[in-house]
Amino acid sequence: MQRYSALSLLRQGLAGHKGWQSAWSKATPKPAYDAVIIGGGGHGLATAYYLAKAHGLTRVAVLERGWIGGGNTGRNTTVCRSNYFFPESVALYDLALRLYEGLSREINYNVMLSQRGMLIAAHTPAQMEICNRIANAMQINGVDGKLMGAAEAAAKVPLANTAPDARYKLMGGIWQGRAGTARHDAVAWGYARAASALGVDIIETCEVTGIDVQDGAVTGVETTLGPIRTERLGIAAAGATPGLMAHVDVTLPIHDYALQAFVSEPVKPCLDTVLLYLGTGTYVSQSDKGELVFGGGLDRVPTHGQRGNLPVQEAVTAGLLEMFPAFGQLRLLRQWAGVVDVVSDSSPLIGPAGPEGVFINCGWGTGGFKAIPAGGWLLAHLLAKGTHHEISRPFDLRRFAEGRLIDEAAGSGIAH
Repeated sequence: MQRYSALSLLRQGLAGHKGWQSAWSKATPKPAYDAVIIGGGGHGLATAYYLAKAHGLTRVAVLERGWIGGGNTGRNTTVCRSNYFFPESVALYDLALRLYEGLSREINYNVMLSQRGMLIAAHTPAQMEICNRIANAMQINGVDGKLMGAAEAAAKVPLANTAPDARYKLMGGIWQGRAGTARHDAVAWGYARAASALGVDIIETCEVTGIDVQDGAVTGVETTLGPIRTERLGIAAAGATPGLMAHVDVTLPIHDYALQAFVSEPVKPCLDTVLLYLGTGTYVSQSDKGELVFGGGLDRVPTHGQRGNLPVQEAVTAGLLEMFPAFGQLRLLRQWAGVVDVVSDSSPLIGPAGPEGVFINCGWGTGGFKAIPAGGWLLAHLLAKGTHHEISRPFDLRRFAEGRLIDEAAGSGIAH
């Protein structure tokens, strides 16, 4: 790996990084691959890395219509957690969290995982009952979860509104100490570099325009850079997945919505946990640069646009000020939206779909970033083995026909 001194870093910056070594190779398509992955976000890149690292498949191509990490991976609030209700969900998201915990060492790239803990705060007896149920479920399923009372919860967030006339009184909540945040672009770049070093071809500005099928099995894809043959196709394209699957006449139960996020101007350290208020749906953490990163619920208008709007900004910011009145003096630095692919039971779709050899990883809703390592690990297993890993099996598309829904929004009382 190329190393730079402080002086050489300064020179590179002044020169526009023209002599900077690329983190991954800019590949051009080969005629055929053992596996092709559509989607150059976190899930697609993680899939490619684990295919090469864990399964020895290196004749792999990742096809990205834009640039690496330019979709939802670069448009989120970076929270990592596994505080879910159903055992299937806990197994899935805790696999991701365990992989995150060792990821920087494994790929030799600092993804800046900060396990500062997360508090889900309750404000009514009914919400405390929900928190009690989730904490019990987490402990039963072998994941760290603790029910906190009002005093202990308030000690975690000293600036929180605890005034007698507070609209949302802090009654307590669920604490997960292993939860936290990671750096979104570092996750994408780290997986890209590690996969490229193992021989994976990462091909940007390459849009898939069709999927070739013969005798009920996939044979390749059509792209803006020409046809590519493969008998194993993984699709990790989030909200673009339904359009891709339409090429093989498969309809997916996915709706796309905008999830907006906001960043304040930087301030001195004042919040060392991730905090979610059940009463408002607003969540917030403080970045290493001092910015407050916060968001709220979905804008329930179907869209593919990565744009924010003022009504949601007003609602989410009002929720933040209910939590922390002192933040009212801060200025908003920037705002954006990511397109989230939501399934009716608020759980992802992982498994075979349509022609033989096609496997999907999508429908993560607002949980996509926190699940990147697990999504990649499980899709790689499917592509390499042709069968489910025990953790991915419950999230197969067939659960809708068989009535095996995993409704996390209903189980935990909040929309995930």
